[in-house]
Amino acid sequence: MSQPASDIHANQPVLTWGAPLESARAALILVHGRGASAADILSLAGEVAGPDVAAFAPQAFGNTWYPHRFLAPIEANEPYLTAALAAVGRLVERVGAAGLPMAQIVIAGFSQGACLALEYAARNPARYGGVIGLSGGLIGPEGSPFDYPGSMEGAPVFLGVADNDFHIPVARVQESAAAFERLGAKVTARLYTGVGHTVVDDEIVYLRDLIAGIGRA
Repeated sequence: MSQPASDIHANQPVLTWGAPLESARAALILVHGRGASAADILSLAGEVAGPDVAAFAPQAFGNTWYPHRFLAPIEANEPYLTAALAAVGRLVERVGAAGLPMAQIVIAGFSQGACLALEYAARNPARYGGVIGLSGGLIGPEGSPFDYPGSMEGAPVFLGVADNDFHIPVARVQESAAAFERLGAKVTARLYTGVGHTVVDDEIVYLRDLIAGIGRA
């Protein structure tokens, strides 16, 4: 029997890495891109986090969080988008239930996963340990207002994109940065030259430094 679209990601596996959640200094939620897998994105954990960090990577049903581009009308990607946001939300709740505060939770993603991570944080603003969009932007068609209620309370938000990324328009990354600034986030936006749609070393260093400083007295 096929999974109903309304909860299509609900019973998919979540891969883990690192420390047991109950003893972890910080938690890292990693969201994979279209056509990729939880195993793919979880490999990033070893590059950016130490053994005292608990990392989680949810798997999308069919390796895709929602069917159309992130620039499509929201309704075109429903109910898959709502199900995808819920998958991220379940992990945030799981980490919180184990006793880690929001300020020790980092949500990061690449490509479609970056769009999902950013959209989740914008719709559920809080003082996260960090929100990292590696080649992604907020979800919605051109002309979307991107006005969200609430406050990020100074949470660090990172957005990185190449000037020749064929999936992610630079203008959308700039709009996303402005939206997070309106939410009260501390935004770092970086434009890379000629590298295409990929993760670059500078982004790895940023994420590693961010995680290194979380949850330390």
